[in-house]
Amino acid sequence: MKSESIRRGRFPRALAATCLTVATLCSGCSSKPDESVQAAAVTASNVTLTAAQRQHIHLYTVAPSMFSETVETTGTVDFDNDQATSVLAPFSGPVSRLLVSPGDKVKKGDPLAVVESADFAAATSAYSKALATASNARRLADADKDLATHDGVSQREQQQAQTDAINAEADRDAALQALVSLNVDPKTIKDIQAGRPVSRVEGTIRSPITGTVVEKLITPGQLLQAGTTPCFTVADLSRVWVMAQVSGSELASVSVGDPADVVTGIASKNISGTVTNISALVNPDTRAMVARVVVDNPGDFLKKQMYVRVRIHSRQRNSGLLVPVSAILRDDENLPFIYASQRDGSFARRHVTLGYRVGDRYEIADGLKAGDRIVVDGGIFVQFMQSQ
Repeated sequence: MKSESIRRGRFPRALAATCLTVATLCSGCSSKPDESVQAAAVTASNVTLTAAQRQHIHLYTVAPSMFSETVETTGTVDFDNDQATSVLAPFSGPVSRLLVSPGDKVKKGDPLAVVESADFAAATSAYSKALATASNARRLADADKDLATHDGVSQREQQQAQTDAINAEADRDAALQALVSLNVDPKTIKDIQAGRPVSRVEGTIRSPITGTVVEKLITPGQLLQAGTTPCFTVADLSRVWVMAQVSGSELASVSVGDPADVVTGIASKNISGTVTNISALVNPDTRAMVARVVVDNPGDFLKKQMYVRVRIHSRQRNSGLLVPVSAILRDDENLPFIYASQRDGSFARRHVTLGYRVGDRYEIADGLKAGDRIVVDGGIFVQFMQSQ
């Protein structure tokens, strides 16, 4: 009887039914969850607060805003090269005395050092001779002119006397200009012109501008070479340059004329300035370009080679999503995120990509859209509740 049922296929049909049932049960064990299961898992990871707890947080609705970017970088202080000069020795000879020290304020024409110079003595002597020669030549030319009217001398002799006088006066003027270029004391020049005896004259190096002596490059006894030996650097420190380092990615946000703030870090001393130049070359070591910021320097507060921080405020207007800085939190990997309010009242953690910081707000380059409501006050509490 049993063998008959096997032959007619009854047992195989029962086995097939059993296998179908097992297969149906196993289909629920698939490694790919249903979409509804996924949504439930996401919702379960959000933070749900009670009505009382929600009183301690504040939300902000994200919306497009117009803003100007601020580039924050570092820089070094330098002299305003339009108001600084290197003082070269105008004549040769050994230094006999130094009259100023670094930090001294000087006016244009003030003496800086005294030099025992043969060039100086030769120039004063040449002017004395040229002065006397020109005076005699002019007197003879005037006398010949008077004689020529009475046929006392020929016309040719009278013309030659006039030519000699003009040449002598030209030599006199050139000798005077040589003294002026050597910064000879005007009183000494007047004494020579008046025929008064002149005591031993020393060469004096004088300041070509009004400012501060910032460098002293010579010592007593040092032999100077006219026109080649640098002696001092005098600079007007009422205005200085700050050379700010700007990376290639920031260059598009910086333009000539942009306002800037120089942050010294000393007694909260910030100084306003303006970008006046952007270099055309890239620094091969830092791969950055230099933006020159001109700032006033009251009290000579900024010193050459001082390191400072610079904030350049771009005048270009941009549009983007800005959120308060207080909304940005950091995860265990230091990645920025925010908490966004969901339709069911819960709060979801959402990672974002930060752009420029504009005052107390960050530009959000990715991760949010207009209309999102985010936690701007109480985010730490929400993060604590999520960790429970």
